[in-house]
Amino acid sequence: MRSEEDRPVAGFPFSAVVGQDQLRLALILCAVHPGIGGVLVRGEKGTAKSTVVRALTALLPAVDDAGTTRPARLVELPVGATEDRVIGSIDLEKVLRDGERAFQPGLLAAAHQGVLYVDEVNLLHDHLVDVLLDAAAMGRVHIERDGISHSHPAKFVLVGTMNPEEGELRPQLLDRFGLAVDVAASRDVDVRMEVVRRRLDYERDPEAFVARYESADEELAAEIRTAREKLDSVELSNRELRRIASLCASFDVDGMRADLVLARTATAHAAWRGDSEVTAEDVRVAAELTLPHRRRRDPFDEPGLDQQQLDDALEQADQDAQSQVEDDARDGEPEPPENPEDRGPDEDRGPEDGGPEDGGPDDEGPDDDGPEDPDGPGGGVRATDRPSAPPAGEFKAKLLEVPGVGEGAPGRRSRSMSPRGRVVRSTRERGHGLHLTSTVFAAAESQVARGRTAGRLRLAPADLRGAIREGREGNLIVFVVDASGSMAARDRLSAVTGAVVSLLRDAYQRRDKVAVITVRGREAELVLPPTSSVDIAVRRLQSMRTGGKSPLAEGFLRAREVVLRERLRDPQRRALVVTLTDGRATGGKDALHRARVAAHLLADASVASIVVDCETGLVRLGLAAELARELRGGYVRLAELSAQQVAGVVRAAA
Repeated sequence: MRSEEDRPVAGFPFSAVVGQDQLRLALILCAVHPGIGGVLVRGEKGTAKSTVVRALTALLPAVDDAGTTRPARLVELPVGATEDRVIGSIDLEKVLRDGERAFQPGLLAAAHQGVLYVDEVNLLHDHLVDVLLDAAAMGRVHIERDGISHSHPAKFVLVGTMNPEEGELRPQLLDRFGLAVDVAASRDVDVRMEVVRRRLDYERDPEAFVARYESADEELAAEIRTAREKLDSVELSNRELRRIASLCASFDVDGMRADLVLARTATAHAAWRGDSEVTAEDVRVAAELTLPHRRRRDPFDEPGLDQQQLDDALEQADQDAQSQVEDDARDGEPEPPENPEDRGPDEDRGPEDGGPEDGGPDDEGPDDDGPEDPDGPGGGVRATDRPSAPPAGEFKAKLLEVPGVGEGAPGRRSRSMSPRGRVVRSTRERGHGLHLTSTVFAAAESQVARGRTAGRLRLAPADLRGAIREGREGNLIVFVVDASGSMAARDRLSAVTGAVVSLLRDAYQRRDKVAVITVRGREAELVLPPTSSVDIAVRRLQSMRTGGKSPLAEGFLRAREVVLRERLRDPQRRALVVTLTDGRATGGKDALHRARVAAHLLADASVASIVVDCETGLVRLGLAAELARELRGGYVRLAELSAQQVAGVVRAAA
């Protein structure tokens, strides 16, 4: 008999969740129409994201499996899962034992007709996210690898949750999720009280609590089943389809995926309401779930959907739809004869002449920059705590990479040995998967000794060879930004800020961690500890204060401290220190000498680095180049900061 301790704890009921109405609706609509493509749930920690997702599984219809009926499954995909674990792989045990090719299904097969849940989906490898989203959209998985050709159904509700503070998904992957919902804890005191009350009641007696909401959950489950059955009969009229297309055009979304997902979601919402036709309200609800994450063209754009913009777009779409209806009604009617007297005075003319082709204020060249501030080594600007200048035009620093080969922290920047990537050689060790060719060659050498004269190859465990794969890794990019008085000339600081923003955007795309240290006055301040959320770094940078002296020595020592501490926390992630300065160290006694000593200490810690020389003007002291030599790293001038220049400089530092 099962003891009380062994009895499984009943899950928190879906109907008992307080608030989070939009999240609950998005999950229900995906349960009604799995072809929508899943839900991305973005929100701060402690907002019941996981609780709601787990509760959804109990509402899904039972599954027919090999002649028996079973409840729908909740399959959780761990962040560290390999591609073989996700999509399946060759069954090595059966190959070696029976000499037969056999396929071992993965997590996608297990999630069929259930829920596939990925917590912290933003930390998952990009190529695995692509695999999940392809399967969710197509409803099938196709495998062509290791001599295996296999296909199986995989219709599931895909739900990914993430905390934006830990890093964002790239816009290309955001677009692949059908719906997106931002969740946050309510600021209403009564709502917060009810959340705590229900959670405490559940923890006190889970079975009694679940029984209290059992009928409500059963009613929801029945409504989902009814909506699924009704889905194919829901009509999407041309009027509403035009409204959908007009909305997507108004928000300038890329491609056609948004139009398709919006149409599917509106249809599912109509079925959920029990209606047989999609209405304008269905389209509006679908737009609020479909468009917010697709309007982010840049990782630093704020998420969300402006309600006034949505209202205006819907009004314009309604006018377009009405105009089309009126045009359709006039189709077939004879055109009235044209009255020459109604013709305007210019309608008989040919192409217009005149109008100046050149000149005017728009044709003037840019104003010449004024003379630069004459700031010498001591800095010509007082410590006035001035705000940072807005970023200037962006650079294209796309190929920063750490020299050598790393151990494979998730990312897309520097070379690494990784479970994902191209095979470069085989090994007798476990490696990263099976190296099939080397395994066969190793077995072939022993076939005579094993008595084989014909038939299948005789394999033994000693024949197995592992594959060594080379891929790309993410790094820790530590920015040391000189914000002293000598750097505070508006044009110069604007260019520096623009360069850092571009480097941060590149770090976002390559899945790096970033940290920002500013140097000004008497100290170096860690304004942003290592994080994957580079949009926070941009906000901190834009609020950076400037002025005062330049304690570069403290900046290098602080960078060394950050890197060494992070090595203990994340030993697989190599670091690169990017220093943006004119090299004019002025903080404290013998500032330049101390800066050189600190740079030497940073280099002795085996930290890759690059100095971006921000010095301008006719007279150059060349101090930044001297610091780059002490760092034993790369050097590039700010004006030369381009993909080709930076790549060459960093490789030279190897």
